[in-house]
Amino acid sequence: MATPAPRLRTTYREQVVPTLISEFQYLNIMQVPKVQRVVVNIGIGEAIQNARALDAATSDLRQITGQQPVVVRARRSVAAFKLRAGMRMYEFLDKVISVVLPRIRDFRGVSPKLDGHGNFSLGLREQLVFPEIDYDKIDKIRGMEITVVTTARTDEEGRRLLSEMGMPFRRQER
Repeated sequence: MATPAPRLRTTYREQVVPTLISEFQYLNIMQVPKVQRVVVNIGIGEAIQNARALDAATSDLRQITGQQPVVVRARRSVAAFKLRAGMRMYEFLDKVISVVLPRIRDFRGVSPKLDGHGNFSLGLREQLVFPEIDYDKIDKIRGMEITVVTTARTDEEGRRLLSEMGMPFRRQER
């Protein structure tokens, strides 16, 4: 038996695509922006002195994303994980939008600012907002950055895409 498509992917196909086609007057369905990938980063500067910190962060990311993180040792201190496009990407993004963000204390929406190319980044102060993380088993509270890379050509298109997918943007300050 085939597994059903993730809820957010179905929403994209059935609701978001028709809305964006009518709003931006796309001539072809292939012009409609889509989420290309989701990248989750945790910087582990303390891993130089404490090797267990890297293991703990890797374990947290594995629980949060459902995939094995890729540890990158670069010229700079960076530990990065790329959540590959596909089913898990939509499931992860759906979980962030519908479960994680509402769990943040005093949450009033995410910043509507994108990077100028239709991509959106969101910083979380702690991994405890993910329901998979057991408070008693963490060694240290770590923040992370989640970047949603889209095929949108402008910030307006990217913001509209993510808004239609349920991203709770707060009103722009004027």
